[in-house]
Order: sequence, then structure tokens, then C-alpha cells
Amino acid sequence: METVGRLARRFGLSRSTLLYYDRIGLLCPSGRSASGYRLYDTIDVRRLEKIIAFRGVGLSLESIGPLLSESDPSMSTGSVNAVLEKRLVTIDREITGLRRQQEVILRLLQRSGPEHRKGGLDKEGWTEILRAAGMDDEDMWRWHREFERMAPTAHQEFLESLQIESDEIDTIRAQSRSSA
Repeated sequence: METVGRLARRFGLSRSTLLYYDRIGLLCPSGRSASGYRLYDTIDVRRLEKIIAFRGVGLSLESIGPLLSESDPSMSTGSVNAVLEKRLVTIDREITGLRRQQEVILRLLQRSGPEHRKGGLDKEGWTEILRAAGMDDEDMWRWHREFERMAPTAHQEFLESLQIESDEIDTIRAQSRSSA
């Protein structure tokens, strides 16, 4: 049997994390000492190992609880696998998005040599880079929508830096706002 402090040190967690897990019913101690200290047995330790593994792959505490429920027969190995497969799909999407961003940045860095710094990048050059990075028209509009939503002033300044006429900038920004 281990106390909350020893268990926290063993797994590199804070004591307050284990107390929180207890409070939300995720990891309750198997017993208490005569003086009322929480005590964790080997089954609790294995449960904590699973919690740490699930957290390590990005699952929320809310989704971990049901996966650990021994009394819930619907949480079979198949259910755990289904949750993990869903998380894997999410991670794959995130990686794809990050790779696209990485490709765009690399292309921008390649195009930002001394010969391009003088004249800057124009609309056609920017569109060419995005297409080379694998973005289609819908991806580009999604990019504009997010840029407009997150940083409207910066979006305006960016469009101006591409030497786009003010009427077209107004159209792009208006469409970005209406598509959101």
C-alpha cells in the first residue's frame, strides 16, 4: 500500500493531481490508514498506469473514466479500441494540417530570399505557394475565414501586402466574414 505522496512521487505527478482524481472518482484509494491517510494498492497503481497512458495519448479525463469502469460491461476491449481509433484519426488530421502549414512555411522561406524581399510577394505568388502546398479553393477560403476571425486587422494588412486592390480586399474580407 502506498500513500498519496509516495504514489505521486513514483509517477512524477503532483499530490494535488491524485487528490483531484479521487475527487472526480477517477482514482479512489482502496483504503485509509488508521490516521486517515489515503492508501493505494496494486490494483490502484495499475489503474493509475492506465490513466497516465490514456492521458499520454491525449484523451480527456472525462473520456478516460468510462474506459476504466470495471462495472460497465459495455466498456470492452472493443470499446477501448474504438476510442483509441477515434483519437488516432484526430491525430492524423492534426498531423496533416501541421504538415500543410509546414510546407507553406518552407515554401515561404524559400521564396523570401533577397531577390523576393525587395518586391515582396503578390497575390499570384501567394496563391501559387498555397496550391503547391496542396490547398484547394475551399482550403484557402477556410484559411481566410480563420485569419479574419482571429486577426482581422492583420488579415487586412496581409492582403494589402500582396498588392491587392482595396475593392478586392473588401470583397475577400466580407466573404470571409459571411462564410464563418
